[in-house]
This record gives sequence, C-alpha cells and structure tokens, in this order.
Amino acid sequence: MTLNLADYPNLAKANIPEELRKLPKDSLTKIADELRRYLLDSVSLSSGHFASGLGTVELTVALHYVYNTPFDRVVWDVGHQAYPHKILTGRRDRMTTIRQKGGLHPFPWPPESEYDTFAVGHSSTSISAALGMAIAAEQEDKGRKVVAVIGDGAMTAGIAFEALNHAGDIGEDMVVILNDNEMSISENVGALNSHLARLLTGNFFNSIRDGGKKLLSSVPPIKDFASRAEEHIKGMVVPGTIFEELGFNYFGPIDGHDVHAIVDTLTNIRKMSGPKILHVVTKKGKGYELAEQDPIKWHAVPKFNHLDHKLPKAAPSSPNFSAIFGKWLCDMAQVDNNLMAITPAMREGSGMVEFSQRFPKQYFDVAIAEQHAVTLAAGMAREGKNVIVAIYSTFLQRAYDQLIHDVAIQELPVLFAIDRAGLVGADGPTHQGAFDISFLRCIPNMIIMTPSDEVECRNMLYTGHQAAKPAAVRYPRGSGTGIDATGDMQLLEIGKAKTVRKGNKVAILNFGTLMPYAAEAAEQLNATLIDMRFVKPLDEAALVEAAKRHELLVTLEDGAIAGGAGGGVAEALFKHKLTPNLIQLGLPDEFIMQGTQQEMYTELGLDTKGILAAVAANS
Repeated sequence: MTLNLADYPNLAKANIPEELRKLPKDSLTKIADELRRYLLDSVSLSSGHFASGLGTVELTVALHYVYNTPFDRVVWDVGHQAYPHKILTGRRDRMTTIRQKGGLHPFPWPPESEYDTFAVGHSSTSISAALGMAIAAEQEDKGRKVVAVIGDGAMTAGIAFEALNHAGDIGEDMVVILNDNEMSISENVGALNSHLARLLTGNFFNSIRDGGKKLLSSVPPIKDFASRAEEHIKGMVVPGTIFEELGFNYFGPIDGHDVHAIVDTLTNIRKMSGPKILHVVTKKGKGYELAEQDPIKWHAVPKFNHLDHKLPKAAPSSPNFSAIFGKWLCDMAQVDNNLMAITPAMREGSGMVEFSQRFPKQYFDVAIAEQHAVTLAAGMAREGKNVIVAIYSTFLQRAYDQLIHDVAIQELPVLFAIDRAGLVGADGPTHQGAFDISFLRCIPNMIIMTPSDEVECRNMLYTGHQAAKPAAVRYPRGSGTGIDATGDMQLLEIGKAKTVRKGNKVAILNFGTLMPYAAEAAEQLNATLIDMRFVKPLDEAALVEAAKRHELLVTLEDGAIAGGAGGGVAEALFKHKLTPNLIQLGLPDEFIMQGTQQEMYTELGLDTKGILAAVAANS
C-alpha cells in the first residue's frame, strides 16, 4: 500500500537528496512537517520503529540539504532514527513494507541504498565507522565530508569513547552529531543558544580562536589564561568541556527541531577542518503527543490508527518468555538476598521492570555497555554474590572476551539469561540470535540449557542459579505454549535429557522451543522424541542409546548449524565410535533477513512440514 503524494506536495518535490538541495531554504520547514506526517502515516500502516524517527526529522532534512550525500558520508547509529533518512533517499514509496519479508530493511543497509553508508543494528558503532571513512577520505583527497549521528544513550558505550579519543588524537576531519533527547541540559536550548552556535561555528570566532592559540602558544601563562577564559565563556551556556579535552571543537546545544538553525550551523561546520561535535537537542516522538509523553512505549509500534491516539489492544496471548524470566527473577529475589541482576539498558525488553521497582538495591542497569555488564557480574560473583546477567543473544556477542576471560576461566557463578535467542523476526540479520549456542559451546566450564516451554525455562533458570558455575539459559522472543509457569521450581539434573515419546526407526533430538513442531512430526512418523534440554553437557548415554536403537537421528535447533547443538551430538557420537545416519536441522550458514518467525521457520524447513520433508529425503 502506498500513500497519496498529493497530500505531501512539498515532500513530493524531494524524492532524493539531490532534488532536496535544489529547493529554496525557506521551504525546508514545510518539507520537515510533511516528512514527519509521512512517517507517522506510513509507520501506522506498516508497524515499525516510531518515536526515534519522529525526533530526527529536522536533523535529517538539514543533513541532506547541507551535505552532498551520498558522496559525503552520513553514518547513522543504531538505525531506529533513520526512517526519515530512508524516506528522503528514494525509498519513500516502499516505507509501508519496512521490516516485512521481502520489504525494506529495518535499519540502514548498504545493499539497499548507496545512501546507507554502513550497516547498523547495534548501537554505538557510528563514530568508529565514520572515523575509518574520514581517514580514507583524507587519503583519497577529493573533499569528501563524513558525519556520524549518535544518540545520547548510544554515547554511553565504551566503543564510542574509544573512537572519540582516537579521532581527537589524530585530528581527523569529521563531524559527530550528538542527538540528545534526554539530558537535563535540554532546558538550556532556545533562541540564544541557536544564535551562539551559529557564532561559534562562524569564521570570525574560529579565526580568533585558532589564530589566538597559535599566537599565544609560546607564552604558557597567557595561553593558559586564554584557554580558561574561552572555557569559562562557553561553559556558561554549553557543556562541551569533556569533548574539547578529547580534541574536538564543540558546538551547541541547539534546538534539533529548528531546521534553519541546524542548516546554518552545519553550513558553517562544513567549512571547518578537524574533529567537531555538534550537540542537538531533540524530543523523541516529536509531533505525536502520546509518543512524546511515553517514548519507550512508542519506540516500536504495531499497525495502528494514529487518529485514535492509542495503540490497539494486543490479542490475548500466553506470557512471553521475557515475562517468565521477570516473574522468576522476582520470585528468586524474595528468597535470595545475595541475588544481583544486571542489564545493559534492556530493562523493559528483558522483563525487569517489576524487579527494578521491588528490588532496586539488587538491580543494576549499566547502560549500553555489555562488556562492562559481564565483568561487573564477575566482580560481584567473585565476592560471593549470585549474579544474573539479562542480555539479548546478539548483545552478548559484544562481551565475548569478558565472558571467557572474566567469567569462564575463573568458573564464577554467573547466570546468563539470554533473551531473543534464535530467530527474532522483523529486526532482521543484526538481531537474529543465531550464534549463541555456537560461541558458547566451545567455552570450558559453561552449562548451556535450551528450554522447550515456559515451565522448563523457569526450572532451568533456577537450576542455573543454583549451579555455582557459569550457566546460560537461552529462550526466544515471543510467547510460549501457554502452560502455567508459576508453580514451585524444580532443580534439574545437569546434563540429563528427557524422553518425551518412544517410537521406531527415527529419533528426533530437540533443543529448545521448536518442540511443538518436533512433537507433531514425531506423531506422524511414529518417531522417538527426546527433549535434550542441555547443549552442554550433553546426555551422552541418551545419545548412545538413541543411535543404537534407531536408523535415523534428527537434531532440531533454532540456532546456527555450524558449531551448533547438532554438531555437538555428532562429536559425542563419534567419540563413542558411532556414526549413525544424522540430519542436522537449524539455521543455514547465512545471515537470515527480516520476516515473521513463522515465515522464516517455514522457509528454512524448521516447522513440521520441513522436518517431515528432511526425514523423507533421507529415508
């Protein structure tokens, strides 16, 4: 479905940035207003990320108006904020397909557009990538400019400060735009600050600053006084000292919803050399009152009628696995004062809201700092605390060294509650939790558990919490089977599988929540069905018995085949000098694009029909 461009007469004149740059400057406010309305209209039809994009409309217009994109590089951080960018760069008519199978990618994606300079799904990478591009641009010597756009939340990650430190040290020509939509200094924004930002980026001020520094460089006391005076004058209205100390020229804060102020400031900054920080203050959800009031709730939305000013009520469903984890966490904290829970800025997504409110002294949100989260957990565990790290599968990738070096080598009792394991659906390849089994399985001292339903998940979390060594429980995004998971917890025998059904010829070895498909296939095949429960340690006795009693073994997992649970089964059987006919079903050796979980299970042959087809092809 496409929207009627007649309703957006000014935006219709800017199909691509080159057309935008030909329009008069006084039309930019109307274009921004229509762009915001188009974003609202299109996302309400398609579903997708919402509040962040509404906050970056004017900034996006200004960037493409001032910079010669795609020759000049604009690197977006995360990508939630890049929907207006997609609309202005030739993809406007396809916006209603975003995050759908075969539709627009949910984040910036270079194969989709030359304007998408870098693939981004996880936060805090933009400054590093932009610095790399700036170095290349300097060597190319064609006048290419490079801009990184990063949010204040993403700026909390260590990699962002590593990149700032390096960029300031080598003095590369680049601009970092800090999109601040939360800091208290936003109260300082107004006409005065916009005016000062224009002055601070103008030729007069910078000629005085640069010339003065050169002139006074040989007179340390006067130079020091001049530097302190400059900081004092600027410090009265701008909080940029830390960036200046890192080697950046800092400008702002300016109103991120005043498109003309941004254009004027960027125009001046574009003429300057060296590393620069422009601080713009925006409001998430700008232009849609409910999203402004609650940007977390409106971060990503389903299809909805925006004229109703409310999101549709979700259809009744079973509690999702994040909620199962959150309930377990509260239950455990009631009986374990030594329990500590850590999240890297995923309180809502990981189901920890109630826990954070009821047990604030046992709850730690470390912001977007996954490496720190894991080593913080190790430090707590070293002092006798029972620590849980609630983390998405793809975010744990960012703390792999800490997992090995700081937790596993010391065999510390840290439990990793791995959310969004397996296919996540609409967020696509950057968020598919495909690799956690593979990268965890090779680490000594690890226990890895794959629950098949909500009760198993609760019991495995309890088992991991009591294990006194590194443990991981991986569970998917979305709802379970609907069974009641609020009862007493059971301590499972480590490494013990469970036979669900006995049959003939074929044995299906299930790892995780694809169990309903495995059960249906087992019924139709009269096959044995074993819920393996543990990827590590494997129940080798159960594997040996299954291999001796059946003609064909089928492993099923919602993770990469390469290095996955099926590979562990093959290794274990080979160790026992058994080489049965073995089929490994899981995710292929490729990055899985966006689509619903069900669509991808079907396409990849992981549903009932796919299991039956695989067995038939090998019988």
